[in-house]
Amino acid sequence: MKINGPNHTNFNPYKQQIQKQTEVKKAIETKDQIEISSQAKQLQEKDKTSEKRAAYVQEIQQAVDSGEYKVNPEKAAQKMLEFWSK
Repeated sequence: MKINGPNHTNFNPYKQQIQKQTEVKKAIETKDQIEISSQAKQLQEKDKTSEKRAAYVQEIQQAVDSGEYKVNPEKAAQKMLEFWSK
């Protein structure tokens, strides 16, 4: 009986396993995808200001810049009380 030494150049006991793994990886490889839920889309829409609101803010800003904007102290105090009383 002849026993060959440990220097088998073409012997790889894991060769079939490695080939199966590479085939599975090739089949599984896909591109990254993103899905945005409907709830997330609604949240994104809430961040956008409406044209009506933007026009209102612009009007107030112009009044403040020109010095014509007057604060009603009673109304401001009432709003503060409502806020802090919750």
